[in-house]
Amino acid sequence: MMGKTHALSGALAWLAAVPVLGQERLLGDFAVSLSPEQIAAGAVVCAGAAILPDIDHHNGRIANTYGPITHHMCKWIGKVSGGHRHATHSILFAVGIGWAMDTLATHYKYAWWACLFMIVGLGLRGVGLDFEGREPQSALADCALALIAVWLMHNIDMSFVGFAVTLGCLAHVAGDCLTPRGCPVFWPLPWRIEVPLVPRTNGKVEHWVVGPLLILGIAILAVRSVLGNVATSWLTKG
Repeated sequence: MMGKTHALSGALAWLAAVPVLGQERLLGDFAVSLSPEQIAAGAVVCAGAAILPDIDHHNGRIANTYGPITHHMCKWIGKVSGGHRHATHSILFAVGIGWAMDTLATHYKYAWWACLFMIVGLGLRGVGLDFEGREPQSALADCALALIAVWLMHNIDMSFVGFAVTLGCLAHVAGDCLTPRGCPVFWPLPWRIEVPLVPRTNGKVEHWVVGPLLILGIAILAVRSVLGNVATSWLTKG
């Protein structure tokens, strides 16, 4: 699937998970109660994380975000991970990168801000808030937009970030499993899961079915998450 579809799926997955994340009965000490600001920040982070598995693609959304820096990084990671849709498209990668981001956010503030800059840039670019075009102007503009977003988010308690990053990566993997080739979900085991409901990347099904459904779901869940049960009851009243 395309980067925009992945980013939207990440935002949708996050908004769907928000009510669950506060359930101490289910998550115990890992439960987190989120403010509206945290919910919004989590949606951006999860949208960016939903593009992260494509860090193995030398010409994907990530590679084109910050110019030659991300291009060379993705090219190198692609070689190390076995190519596109290999190691980074797995549960192991999703859990590992989520744990790493949580560790950085908890113990290494400035390193986390650097990673947040990357993830937020991906999220904003993924949903279309970017300046994709001629280089280096595009990369510089994307950097400026990401820096502004990070500055707006730097005082927010990001204790939820491990959930957001892992969930975003898993949303990406689930989406790619709906296309031909599938993903090695249980890597390093070689088996690929493939349920090709979306016959072609960037095709009519993705554009006219998957995309609109994701946007509709995000709108509904945003109302549910931010405005709460009263607004939801009013909107769904017969």
